[in-house]
Amino acid sequence: MNLYRFLLHSSWVAIALAFLFPTSIKNAEAKTLTAEQKSKVRETDRDNIKLKKEVAIIPQEAAKLGGIVSLSPAPSSPDNLPVPSTPPLPASPPELLFPTKAEEVQIRQNQAITLQQALEIARRNNPQLQTSLLELERSQALLRESQAALYPTIGINGSITNSKSASDQLSVDSGVAPPLSDKARTAFNGRAEVNYNIYTSGRRAASIRQAEEQLRIDELSVETRYQEIKLQVTSRYYDLQAADEQVRISSAATENASASLRDAQALERAGVGTRFDVLRSQVNFANAQQDLANARARQQISQRQLVALLNIPQTLNITTADRVEIAGLWNQKLEQTIIQAFQNRPELQQRLAERNIGEQRRKFALGQLGPQVALVASYDVLDQYNDNVGATDGYSVGVRANWNLFDGGAARAQAAQAKANIAIAESNFANQRNQIRFEVEQYYAQLQSNLDNVQTATGAVDQAVEALRLARLRFQAGVGTQTDVIAAENDLTRAQGNRITAILDYNRAFANLQRSVSAKT
Repeated sequence: MNLYRFLLHSSWVAIALAFLFPTSIKNAEAKTLTAEQKSKVRETDRDNIKLKKEVAIIPQEAAKLGGIVSLSPAPSSPDNLPVPSTPPLPASPPELLFPTKAEEVQIRQNQAITLQQALEIARRNNPQLQTSLLELERSQALLRESQAALYPTIGINGSITNSKSASDQLSVDSGVAPPLSDKARTAFNGRAEVNYNIYTSGRRAASIRQAEEQLRIDELSVETRYQEIKLQVTSRYYDLQAADEQVRISSAATENASASLRDAQALERAGVGTRFDVLRSQVNFANAQQDLANARARQQISQRQLVALLNIPQTLNITTADRVEIAGLWNQKLEQTIIQAFQNRPELQQRLAERNIGEQRRKFALGQLGPQVALVASYDVLDQYNDNVGATDGYSVGVRANWNLFDGGAARAQAAQAKANIAIAESNFANQRNQIRFEVEQYYAQLQSNLDNVQTATGAVDQAVEALRLARLRFQAGVGTQTDVIAAENDLTRAQGNRITAILDYNRAFANLQRSVSAKT
């Protein structure tokens, strides 16, 4: 019977909570927020749903890269690249393990990838980008914590006690109280309470707005980090292209030097050449071989740098699949480019968000000096068993208010700190704006000069090829010297190297300019 009554009382408490829960509380709080803040709350909910959908798609996209990608969510960048078709690659080893055998670190596979494939791999594998994504998730949770203040807090507690009073037993023993009135009593006591802050002098709205701005900063940090990684990968890819082309040019120079050496030896055997020409050709051939060996070493270094940056298995070797050609043309004028950079760069938006956070912190601090009003409602149930009296219940509904009239100046000191942070954010904004303009002007000038160099170097290569052909014909006909041939070979090698350097320098300036304006590619 006692258990039955306990369950009955518990159900009463649940029914009381249903009646006490104020359905209009959320609407009342919404009136304390501005229309802009309510709009941001709805936008945050939509962003959370969008992020969950993006995370759900990642495992499907990861299969296209054959296991070299991580299972971490991809950043919500403004220019998510399509996943190029890439042959299956081996999976990376566990992060906290390292190889212990020589065969475990031996390079077993060569893979040619395009620049777009390299960017996609880096977007998914880079540890710094994954850290930014985790910081974004943390800010989303912080915003949900701040938004919890829009709802009431509900608490319930209950107890069953069995007690026997010493004073009752003394009264019975002394004859003051009737017999058996000192028996042990079992009682049930339950209480449910609802609390809701009706008015907080702006503290609640400031806390929510501050969390929204922090979330915005972390979203922009993901975009900024991705743009930085994209530039690093692009630069490393161009470095590898330069090393590959240098190997090709050095190989061609070695072949030319070998051909000149054979011509000099043939003329010496025919009696129309000199030993001096042969020795000059041998020295030139040896120098070309050394240049080729150095070029191959630089190529290997560039390959391993790109592998490390992409965070892919160390047993894999990367080669470039793209041809060395101009990446694109920048059709905007300098002034338009500067304006576009000011509008697109996430760093400027971050500085503004930092300023807004300082403003909300100032409001929150001053809100501590204002009145705080809360709605308090409670429901009580009390039943003492074996007293032939039914359970009794009661309730209370009221408004509680408090006003901190003096706190020793702590709140105003916090507001002064927040005001100083606002000034710092404004100063950082001005400095960032000046830096962005300088970067745009710098890379725009480099882009124009490198484009002129590409045109000049292309014509020089054609001229050097024809000069080498004529020098070799003159030498074979006996009217030219070996010195002319060697000089023509060196001129061709230099012209080819200058052309490759001009094209890749242009591409680097183009990539830096895109980063300076955060342009979508």
